[in-house]
Amino acid sequence: MRDLRTGFRYLLKGQRWVARHGRSYGFGLLPGLITLALYAVALVALALWGEDAVTWATPFADDWSSPWLGLFRGFLTAVLFVLALLLSVVTFTAVTLLIGQPFYETLSERVDRDVSPDGYAPESGLPLWRELWISARDSLRIVARAALWGVLLFACGFVPVIGQTAVPVLGFFVTGFFLTEELTAVALQRRSVELRTRLTLLRSRKTLVWGFGTPLAVAFLVPFVAVFLMPGAVAGATLMARDLLGEDVQEGGDEDDRAAKTLPQPPSGSPAPGR
Repeated sequence: MRDLRTGFRYLLKGQRWVARHGRSYGFGLLPGLITLALYAVALVALALWGEDAVTWATPFADDWSSPWLGLFRGFLTAVLFVLALLLSVVTFTAVTLLIGQPFYETLSERVDRDVSPDGYAPESGLPLWRELWISARDSLRIVARAALWGVLLFACGFVPVIGQTAVPVLGFFVTGFFLTEELTAVALQRRSVELRTRLTLLRSRKTLVWGFGTPLAVAFLVPFVAVFLMPGAVAGATLMARDLLGEDVQEGGDEDDRAAKTLPQPPSGSPAPGR
């Protein structure tokens, strides 16, 4: 339970960090807005032409009598749209992170410098195209895993009682885990931590991951909300990545404050400059 609370606190800390750093917050909103527009167009298109797609895919049912034809195709259309919504929730983070790789790399580095006792932020040293390739490759692997879980949970949804109670809750935990992996990947990839190692790290602290990712998964059901939470989620995931790797964190620091503290101070009792 302690890790569960700690994970949720990292989510809140990330939101507070971007609230204190308005320029970084505005910078981090851009990728989410772009992704939201793309997903909105895709979902509207599916709502308009999903029934036509189902009709095209089920020619064997053309000769069915009413009302079975309408019920069958109406059910498949609803299933298609629900699956698209689930997939959009799972993939929204991955696509946003891919589009916003340079944005979130910069944001994550700022968080690292802010909370690191020595002001150091790890860097991958890789060219941008290489970072994008690694991010896209790993995101596809995570989406494939999430899709398999989604199909399994959807099938379990037809089990009486359990399908209407336990399965939706389990779905949020699964989605939260994969969301957390995608978000912590921003900081962990800069540290050259491979996907398999990242998954091992997260599985070793499942309750920490659930505390961070599950509330986020619930909030991300509304993509418009996800856009505004994404910068803080990246910041919080960077803090959690430091925890997973056992790196020290300096609470309450600010890059400008740290820089001011490193300036030479006049000897005790000396007059202040300008006097």
